[in-house]
Amino acid sequence: MIQEKKHITPKVKEKNQTPIIEIKNLCKTFGKDNEVLKGVNLTVNKGEDLVILGRSGSGKSVTIKCIVGLIEPDKGEIKVFDENVLNLKKKELNAIRVRIGFLFQGGALYDSMSVRENLAFTLKKHQRELTPEEVESEILEALDNVGLSDAIDKMPSELSGGMQKRIGLARTLILKPEIILYDEPTTGLDTITSREISELILDIKHKRKTTSIIITHDMACAKLTADRIMVLKEGVIHAEGTYKELEKSEDEWVSSFFK
Repeated sequence: MIQEKKHITPKVKEKNQTPIIEIKNLCKTFGKDNEVLKGVNLTVNKGEDLVILGRSGSGKSVTIKCIVGLIEPDKGEIKVFDENVLNLKKKELNAIRVRIGFLFQGGALYDSMSVRENLAFTLKKHQRELTPEEVESEILEALDNVGLSDAIDKMPSELSGGMQKRIGLARTLILKPEIILYDEPTTGLDTITSREISELILDIKHKRKTTSIIITHDMACAKLTADRIMVLKEGVIHAEGTYKELEKSEDEWVSSFFK
């Protein structure tokens, strides 16, 4: 059943479902009067891919940045792995962050480093005890997972937009995260490459048993990847359901995403 109302409480835990992310009454205002989040409530179950839709400026990216502490909310509760991340000290928060992969819109690769160096930098930063041979093995495995083993010595400037997204994803996967947060993973890509990235997200879920939140404007990506969709409007969750349920919504604003 689709829920379409101003404030939606998190879904009741269903049998055999384990919430891995729980957000309650999340609020964030920028400046004096730019109230972006006005009480967001959501739950993501273990192994689930949740897609969040919304117009530009609706707070989609702000929500997932709050989860990893890149943005501090004004109010609310965020529980990840049953830990309230807003109450954690820096060392404890960093331990949680290692278990969460974040794929930024542009891939966020270091332009002055080769692909190998980009991945090695991330790995050594968090796993300093690895030998050079182990680092190389992990790099090759991560690149193989995204189908770009032959790009290991290339510079970011030599890669297409789609390849940069794949390398960004490889850098995320190299730490073997349990949760992956995707921020507009197909933005700026052509239709064929966008589908390849969407299929890769789905493949990673099945291979790695990851849990994901996917922020996207790309309805083809949403249709392919989403177990469930939430729609943000005016700072709250306005509607929730599967792709098929929301596609048939009688709410004009919700249905506008599917036209």
